[in-house]
Amino acid sequence: MGIKNIAILTGGGDCPGLNAAIRAIAKTAMYDYGWNVIGILDGYQGLISGKKRNLKPADVSNILTLGGTILGTSNKADPFEKSVSGAEILSKSVLENLDKWEIDALFCIGGDGTNTVANKISKVWPNIIGVPKTIDNDLLCTDQTFGFDTACAFVTESLDRIHSTAQSHHRAMVIEVMGRYAGWIALAGGLAGGGDVILIPEIPFKWEAICEAINRRSRIGKRFSIVVVSEGAHPAGEKMVVRKLIKDSPDPIRLGGIGQVVADRIELETGIESRVTVLGHLQRGGSPSFFDRILATKYGVAAVRMAYAGKFGTMAAMREGRMVPVSLDEVTAGLKLVKENDELVVAAKSLGTSFGV
Repeated sequence: MGIKNIAILTGGGDCPGLNAAIRAIAKTAMYDYGWNVIGILDGYQGLISGKKRNLKPADVSNILTLGGTILGTSNKADPFEKSVSGAEILSKSVLENLDKWEIDALFCIGGDGTNTVANKISKVWPNIIGVPKTIDNDLLCTDQTFGFDTACAFVTESLDRIHSTAQSHHRAMVIEVMGRYAGWIALAGGLAGGGDVILIPEIPFKWEAICEAINRRSRIGKRFSIVVVSEGAHPAGEKMVVRKLIKDSPDPIRLGGIGQVVADRIELETGIESRVTVLGHLQRGGSPSFFDRILATKYGVAAVRMAYAGKFGTMAAMREGRMVPVSLDEVTAGLKLVKENDELVVAAKSLGTSFGV
């Protein structure tokens, strides 16, 4: 049976490029294949509660440059319930809504959490295609997720601005960035923004190494330092700093607060006045960069063509610049983390950047 109706949802945290991906999926489906397009509102929450809107060409015009998502999103709803025996079962309302709306293919745009849920749904209702988005860039099997480039550009611009106040006041400026368990944003943004110390989850740091890096700069006449800290960074042998837990979320842990811990310790150990800036959700907002607009568009078009070819249970991925389908089982097998021999790490070390080890 051919495809007539498709649905799109965006899950997890918002990020630049979501609307570009929605636009690409919807327009390709409408113009190339004549399919009807439904937008599910607020991610999996809307799939459970039955909230949706029909999308026409006019609805996806002029959204390419917009940040956020016109469909809304949620990182709390889980469409799976626990049975009496403890087994996970797909919510009855999800299957009822997909059947009622006569959906032939469901496109789930999101990060590892969204794609993990999509993979679980595909075991019960198979016509699923994933589309990779996250500023964290931590999805396996794809070279880069959309949202990452825009986030790193914002971090870089922020570091440019922080440099001037750090120089003026002769301070150690600590900038905490997002990334969860992966250090890609801190690494790429820190390298592009001239960070003197970069702390990432994959390389647990030592306090004495950080303080020595700051003191060494002081000894050679450098009267300020820029420290870029990923929210998941932590001292060797210690746990990550958890800001809060979100009830009913598939991924309940919210990291945050390590930046203040680092700033306080630097000031205590070195005597150098230290300040922390938490960039927070500013990294997820705003208009997508040129690169993210193109990348999100390529992912969206590829995802629709994969559905047309019947390649369900997969995610559109970029490998060496080419769009290819990859099994959701592979995508959700773990996280793409920074390796100590990554080219960006090697480059940063060659420039004298400390990783606190």
